Order: sequence, then C-alpha cells, then structure tokens
Amino acid sequence: MKLSREISDDGRFVRQPNRFTERLGPPEPGRYRLYASYACPWAQRVLIVRRLLGLEDLLDVTIVDPIRDEKGWRVPGGDPEYLSELYHATDPGYAGRYTVPCVWDTRDKRIVTNDFPQITLDLETSWGTSPNLYPERLRPDVDIMNDRLYHGLNNAVYEAGFSRDQQVYEEAVARVFTTLDFLEVRLAESEYLFDTLTDSDVRLYTTLARFDSVYYGHFKCSVRRLTDYPALWAYARRLYAIPAFHETTDFDQIKRHYYITQTHINPSRIVPVGPELDWGPRPPASARTAAPTTP
Repeated sequence: MKLSREISDDGRFVRQPNRFTERLGPPEPGRYRLYASYACPWAQRVLIVRRLLGLEDLLDVTIVDPIRDEKGWRVPGGDPEYLSELYHATDPGYAGRYTVPCVWDTRDKRIVTNDFPQITLDLETSWGTSPNLYPERLRPDVDIMNDRLYHGLNNAVYEAGFSRDQQVYEEAVARVFTTLDFLEVRLAESEYLFDTLTDSDVRLYTTLARFDSVYYGHFKCSVRRLTDYPALWAYARRLYAIPAFHETTDFDQIKRHYYITQTHINPSRIVPVGPELDWGPRPPASARTAAPTTP
C-alpha cells in the first residue's frame, strides 16, 4: 500500500487504522514473536518496555532491516523474507501498509496485534510489573497524557512531514511546538512526566530521540530544535542513560530509514551528515541500573 492512500483530499496525512487489535494472551515462552525496527518510534516503544520489564525470555524479537522497499520491511536472513508474508498469512485480503511493531503467534501462525498503542500497555499490565510503568493510581492521567502526546507530537510530526498543503502543514507544526513548549514547562520541575517513570515517558522519548536528526529537517519541524529546550534536552539525556533506552536507540538506522526510504520527501536518498549531538556517555556496564521500581 502506498502512503498516498493515507493522504486526504485536503492534503492531510491520516494514519491507517491498526488492522489486528487482539489483546495479548498470558506470556508463554517461545509462543509470541515481536517484529520490530530500531528505526521506527512505535516499535522502539515496545523494545524499551520489553527491556525495562525483563521480558526478553518471554517475548522473542526479530529486528527487520531499516530500509524498506516496495515489498515493505525485509527480515534479514529470515523466514519469512518479508514481513508482508505474515500479514497475508493472517489475512489474505490485507491491503494496508505492513507495519511494525507486530506480534506473531508461532503456535496459531497468525499476527495477534499490530496495535502499537496497546502492545506496551498489555506488556505493562499482564506480562511484567517491575518497574510499574502503568500504575493504577496514575492510569487516568497517563491515558490523558498519552493522547496529548500522540495528537500533539508523536503523530503530529508525521502530519507535518507528509502533508501536501501549506495550511495543513503549518497547523501540524503549530501543534508540535505548542506541545513541546508545554512539556518544557512541565519537565523544568519534574524528573519524569509524572512522579515516576511511566509509559508516557517511553512514548515521548522515541519522538525526542528522532527530533533533531530527522523531524527538524526531514519533516520540516524546524521552528526550534530539541537542544533549544533545556529541560526537555536534559530529560531526554536522562532517559538515554537508562540501558533500555540507549540500547534500543540506533541513530544510524533511524537516519537511514527516514532519508533513504521516504523518497517522496527526499528523492536523492542522501543521508545528511550530523547533527552532532552530545547525548552523554553511556554508563559503564557495572554502573548501569534499570529505571527505579514503583512500590
């Protein structure tokens, strides 16, 4: 499926709905396999949560090639050769984009879910509890924050980058920077978005990690850089220091994916040099600790 099918008559990018939305069942070692990409922010969320909760032995993972072609995501040296084969094995009539993350049921031979907003919540509530990334006392507030992040930032950068109308583009960019301004104020007085690390921080981080390298230039979200926001930049670097975040952050794959794959924006496929960003040193292995556990 071409991206043009997700462009409305007024030039607005309207993301396709997730086709497979079944909830994950109880964890069974060897049954479920996550297909993900280090380049994709929606997939990196699941990789971060999987690592934070220590679910590596319960949820196997396959990392797809960051460069998509007309057949979609390629599975390096894998079976299947392309992720699209799993989509068609599950639904022979499927006509949408083949997206990551998705979870394959190796027993029933079908995709259970490609519902990226729900996958992390399922892992946080049914698969792992420490650290508690979705505490019951904060769930209403986390849900509100996640909705604000999605419409104002996570998806809004795509609405700006993929828009085909000047007014639509400017409206999306305005939402992006209104949201960043709001977050800058909030994080000036808080280590995390709430009083502990939550699912919302994971969702925010994956957009911030790509902002200056991709969204600022490639998606034309160029009013201000992440590094122009002192509190947000410090916050992003704090999260990056946590192993689950920096071990799943691959800036090379991120840049190659966007600049080489999205030829409708960058027809030359040239990957820019830079920007030079000091994310800070990764802590030595002996000093690395997981995020704090919520009682």
